[in-house]
Amino acid sequence: MIQAQPVILGELPSLSKLYVNAAANAARRRVLGTPPRRKLPAVSHEVRDVTADVENLTSYQHFLGETASDILPAGFVHALAFPVTMSVMNRDDFPLPLLGMIHLRNHVEQYSPIQFTQSLDIRAWAENLTGHRAGTQVDVVAEVRHHASQVLLWRGVSTYLAKGVFLPGIDKAGTSNSAAQTDFKPPFPTALWQLGVDTGRSYAAVSGDFNPIHLSGLSAKALGLRGSIAHGMYLASRALADVGSVKAEAFTWDVAFEAPVFLPARVALDISTSQAASGAWERSEYVAWNPRSGRRHFIGSVAALG
Repeated sequence: MIQAQPVILGELPSLSKLYVNAAANAARRRVLGTPPRRKLPAVSHEVRDVTADVENLTSYQHFLGETASDILPAGFVHALAFPVTMSVMNRDDFPLPLLGMIHLRNHVEQYSPIQFTQSLDIRAWAENLTGHRAGTQVDVVAEVRHHASQVLLWRGVSTYLAKGVFLPGIDKAGTSNSAAQTDFKPPFPTALWQLGVDTGRSYAAVSGDFNPIHLSGLSAKALGLRGSIAHGMYLASRALADVGSVKAEAFTWDVAFEAPVFLPARVALDISTSQAASGAWERSEYVAWNPRSGRRHFIGSVAALG
């Protein structure tokens, strides 16, 4: 964990402004030929005394298929913390370009339920700058604490890949997403999602994440994709919603992304659940794939914590 004193932000950053700034930084680096940095900024960013907007929470729950509740879904907490994590990646001294970053995987630890009325402190930093066979990857960590007691409520680690970016002094061999190397035979699906071309824009409206690769075919093509793709955290959060209320109040949540979901799309999902000897829920595993090609999009699990 970052030991330096955090940079305290007065309010949650605007994601749209961060993306505009990221585009300007990328253009400036190209023009000036700024040499790439080899290390991460030794700082964290923090926003204090944050509360969820109840209308936004309700819209998020309805869109994701979550049961209406005063408890913040784990995916909603990720969205709440996302502007802080993005502000770290948008720093001038961050070594990797923000735009075009590929989301590889997520690991979340939910320690206790979070009420929408609770005041929260959100802190984020970057660590583990490592080589990848396709570029350079980095972990961005976010922690959410109760403002008054400073009890840790939620912790998330998002791993991103800057494809084609090889930093001097960092091994190019590195690691790869090993889950993608395994053979996959599609099981019988337990759910079939129909995702419209506007799915990216709709999720952006409830999450605040207006990354151009998700908004339209034109904006995605400008960043090198053949079309717009669904947000990784939308897919993961919808799978978590499909696991439903059977999960424990404290749990771990993992997802590894393998192939993007180009919009519009049909996505098949299978969820399998295991129970402890007592009969209580213990773990759910899920996998999603393209029902036409059989190509796997992502895998994940939700398991009781403690």
